[in-house]
Amino acid sequence: MKKFYNFPEGFFWGSASSAEQSEGKGNTGKGKTIWDHWFEIEKNRFFDEVGPDVTSDFFNRYDDDIKLMKELGHNSFRMSLSWARLFPNGDGEVNEKAVEFYNKVIDTFIANEVTPFVNLYHFDMPMAMQEKGGWESKKVVKAYANYTDKCFELFGDRIERWFTFNEPLGPVLGGYMQDFHYPNVIDFKRATQVAFNTILANAKAIRKFKKHNLKSKIGIVLNLSPTYPRSSNKYDLEAAEYCDLFYNRSFLDPCVKGEFPKKLVDTLKKYDQMPEYTKEDLKIIKENTAQILGINYYEPRRAKARDNAVNTKSPFMPEWLFDTYVLPGRKFNQYRGWEIYEKGILDLCNNVKDNYGNIEAFISENGMGVADEARFIENGQINDDYRIEFIKGHLKYIHKAIEEGCNINGYHLWTFIDCWSWMNAYKNRYGLVSLDLKTQKRTVKKSGEFYKLLGKNNGFED
Repeated sequence: MKKFYNFPEGFFWGSASSAEQSEGKGNTGKGKTIWDHWFEIEKNRFFDEVGPDVTSDFFNRYDDDIKLMKELGHNSFRMSLSWARLFPNGDGEVNEKAVEFYNKVIDTFIANEVTPFVNLYHFDMPMAMQEKGGWESKKVVKAYANYTDKCFELFGDRIERWFTFNEPLGPVLGGYMQDFHYPNVIDFKRATQVAFNTILANAKAIRKFKKHNLKSKIGIVLNLSPTYPRSSNKYDLEAAEYCDLFYNRSFLDPCVKGEFPKKLVDTLKKYDQMPEYTKEDLKIIKENTAQILGINYYEPRRAKARDNAVNTKSPFMPEWLFDTYVLPGRKFNQYRGWEIYEKGILDLCNNVKDNYGNIEAFISENGMGVADEARFIENGQINDDYRIEFIKGHLKYIHKAIEEGCNINGYHLWTFIDCWSWMNAYKNRYGLVSLDLKTQKRTVKKSGEFYKLLGKNNGFED
C-alpha cells in the first residue's frame, strides 16, 4: 500500500552548489584561487583536463537558471560567495564589480521567491592568501573574518541564513592528509593547525555577524557520517570511537558546543600532534557557536580494530587507531565507490538531537554522482530513476527523523545542474538538470520532474 510522506509547512526544498563549481571566471576581475593555480601546474590530475574557468557558467546564466530552479520546485538554494571575486587579493578594498554581480544574483533569487542560503567559503582559498600560509596562518584567519564582515554589511539586509564554511574537513583531509586538494601536503600536525584555525575563523566570523544585529541566523555546514563499529567487540567499539572523534566530533563539538572532545585532545597530545593556540582563541570559539547546522550526508563510516601493527616510520594519521571496514553485501554507488545507506541520515539527525541540543538543522547536501549518464537518454531526456530512488530513500528517513522530534527544516540536493567537481571535473554527474559542456545547453532530467512535484506537493508518494 502506498504512503504519502508529507513534510512540515515551510519546509525548505532546494539544492546546493558553490561559486567555484558553477560560476566560471566571469569578467569582474576575480582573483586566482588555489584551484586555478593547481590546474595551471598539474592539469593532468583533473579528469579530461577540465578546469574551473567556465564550469556551468552561472555567472552569465544565473537569471535563467534561477527561473528554472523555481520551475523545478525550489523554494530555496544554497549558493556560495567567492572570496577571491569580492577580494581578488584576499584583503584590501572590495571589488565593486563583484558586489554588483552578487547583488543582482541575490535580488534575482528573491524576485523568483527562491530563498538564498549564503555560504561564505567552499574550498576556494584565494591564491594570494594561500601564499601567506592559507589556513595555517592567523593572518589569513583575520583576513577571512574581515571578508565575512564586509559580506554581512553588503548583503545582510536580504539574507536569512548564513554559513561560514562548507565541509571544513575537506581541505584538511585533501590538502594535508590525502593529497586531493592543493597544497598537497602530507603532515598531520599541519592538518591539525589548519583544522583549528578554520574553527577559529568560523567563530570569528560569527562574532563579526553578531555586531551587525541582523535578523538572520548563522551556522556552519559539516559533512557528517554516522560511524558504525564492525561488531560489539570492545576493540571494534574503541576503533569506531576514534574514527568518530577525528572525522565528526573534531568539528561538530567546537562549532556547536564551543569545546573540543577531551579524548581527542588527549590523543593529539599523546602523539605530539597538537596545534598552536592561545587561551583567547579558545574563549572566542567557546562564545561564538553555530545557530544553525547544515548536514551534508553521502555515506556512513565503518570502523574496526586494526588488523596489523602501525608502521611508526609512516606519517601519523588517525588510521593509526582504527581500520576502515567494508560491510559485506553493502549497497553502493559504483561510480563514486560510496556506500549507500539511507538509514544513516536518521542516525545522524538523532545524534544531533540527542547530543547537540537539537540545534535547528537541515540536510544541506545529499546526492548521487553517476558517470556516463548519456547511456540513459530516452526520448531526449536522461531517465535517472536511480537518482529518484536515492532521494526517496533518504527522504523517508528524514521524514521519520522529523516524526521523532529532530529539528530538521529542509533538504538540499547536490546539485541543481551538473557541476564541475574539483579533480573529478565532470566525470560524475549529480544534477537534476544535465549540462552539455560544449553548448552549455540545460536539459531537465527525469529526476528534475520528480523534484518539481516534490516541492509543489511538499512531499511524495511511495
